[in-house]
Amino acid sequence: MFGPFSLGALNHLLGQADWARAKLTPFAGRNARLAMPPFQLDLLIRTDGYFDPVGPDVAPDVTMTLPADAPLRALQGQAQIIAAARVEGNAHLATELSFVLRKLRWDAEEDLSRVVGDIAAHRLVKGAGAFASWQADAARRLAENVAEYVGEENPLVARPQDLDRFAAEVSELCDKLSQLDKRVDALIL
Repeated sequence: MFGPFSLGALNHLLGQADWARAKLTPFAGRNARLAMPPFQLDLLIRTDGYFDPVGPDVAPDVTMTLPADAPLRALQGQAQIIAAARVEGNAHLATELSFVLRKLRWDAEEDLSRVVGDIAAHRLVKGAGAFASWQADAARRLAENVAEYVGEENPLVARPQDLDRFAAEVSELCDKLSQLDKRVDALIL
């Protein structure tokens, strides 16, 4: 189920991006494995830049593995996922394939225009974009408010300046204790 759906989605995105297929055509006949445990997708790059399925028993030329927590990392941004990815195999193929996968974008307006027409599709996509932007802004403001509450109003977490002041006071106390210890030693002798 995961394989055919993912393969179809990738090929659909490639159908909307001539540049991506052009980047992949030099690697025709090569195999790639995209893995995110417990899922894995084995692909063969065709001469036209699209993907065909390959059995898992075929050794891939490149393997790109995402950590199992990739969906959670996606909430922190694409850079978090890329930093956690592990790539093995042909470096040139890995570079081009990762570039294509990072830059592929779904042209929802194009697909929607086939169903409802160009103007309605444009307005629907614009409205969905505004809604998504509003949601992201609301989530950012909520996170900022929670952080401020935890740090200022109900200090469950120590602020950095408070920790610095405490460390300075402990250091000063250690110095004074050392001086007192030396005075006591002088009095005893």
